[in-house]
Amino acid sequence: MGLKRFILRRLVEIAVIFFVIMTVLFVLFRLAPGDPVDRMVDPSMTPEDAQLLMESMGLDKSVWAQYIYYLKNVATGNMGVSFHYGEPVIHILMDRLPNTILLFTTSIILSALLGVFLGKIAAWKRGERTDTLMTIGALFCHTLFLPWLALIMIWLFSYRVGWFPITGMVSPQVWIDPEAGLVSKAADVLHHMALPLMTLVLIHFGSYLLVMRSSMLETLKDDYIITARAKGLDEKTIRDRHAAPNAALPVVTSVGLSLAFSINGGALTETVFTWPGIGRELVFSVSHADYPLAQAAFLLIAIVVLVANLLVDVLYAYLDPRIRY
Repeated sequence: MGLKRFILRRLVEIAVIFFVIMTVLFVLFRLAPGDPVDRMVDPSMTPEDAQLLMESMGLDKSVWAQYIYYLKNVATGNMGVSFHYGEPVIHILMDRLPNTILLFTTSIILSALLGVFLGKIAAWKRGERTDTLMTIGALFCHTLFLPWLALIMIWLFSYRVGWFPITGMVSPQVWIDPEAGLVSKAADVLHHMALPLMTLVLIHFGSYLLVMRSSMLETLKDDYIITARAKGLDEKTIRDRHAAPNAALPVVTSVGLSLAFSINGGALTETVFTWPGIGRELVFSVSHADYPLAQAAFLLIAIVVLVANLLVDVLYAYLDPRIRY
């Protein structure tokens, strides 16, 4: 099967899966306990005004009518209006999305680079003390409970030492200062981002290290590595230019999927560090029965994950010429 035909088939599969996800989300949110109207109705509101409110949200229609209206809105990009904010959902998500991408994409890339670098060294030093220490360290960091580690980092580096801000993404005094330039504002964001970034890297680099180490050990058994040694190539060249690029293929898959799932912003991370991203809004919308905002957030995550899977498959074929669809 050619690559173009494979992409077309995967696009059809993605469309079907996305339709199923839309339907499941619609059903789940209608079965969830709690009435969003009850949260929005003012006690002084008359029954007529409450009825008008329900009509404006389409909640007076039958479930089937709501479903058709919901599909039509998704198809046209109209995700509705947030019950809590009173703003179009798409505006809220697009406002939070860059914050999530900045923090989590940076953390995943740094984690992957660190994990690949240490993983190839651990595999090359298999059975030695270096390998043992790196493997134990990776397992320890990977199994840490993220909220606990985040609170420890805040207590140590923010409260005790005072190196980093405790919460938030920016310092208001910097951003309202008319004399503050772009460099000062960027430095302020990086200052706030440092602590959650360190926490995420500590949690995630271990998984990439272990994947790289395992893949590298398998690659070192291949015939072309034996041939490279027979040609008299030095060990560093064999490790970095022959073994490592092929061993990194599973890491590429892991990074691609991690980037996709990071779009939800890691609800726990954003909540603990009060980082204004998609994950925090997702938690807020679910806890406050803000159905349009919650549905749109889940659909955004689904779209990114599905597209990322396709891109990873295509990238795999590009990196490894042996793979054909």
